[in-house]
Amino acid sequence: MVEAFVRLLCPECGKEWEANPSDLPATRRNFSCPSCHATRRLTEFMRTERDLEIVRQFE
Repeated sequence: MVEAFVRLLCPECGKEWEANPSDLPATRRNFSCPSCHATRRLTEFMRTERDLEIVRQFE
């Protein structure tokens, strides 16, 4: 089994990281950057539309 990951980018501080989509909240829920603690909807942290599609498949 291949493990999926998505790329995230904080719109506040610019931190980039990867996460397992099954470990993330629903796309319409709030999410906080682990670096600067900025809180926004998870969708605002997605780097690409493809990353967003992957997360939605795990909802």
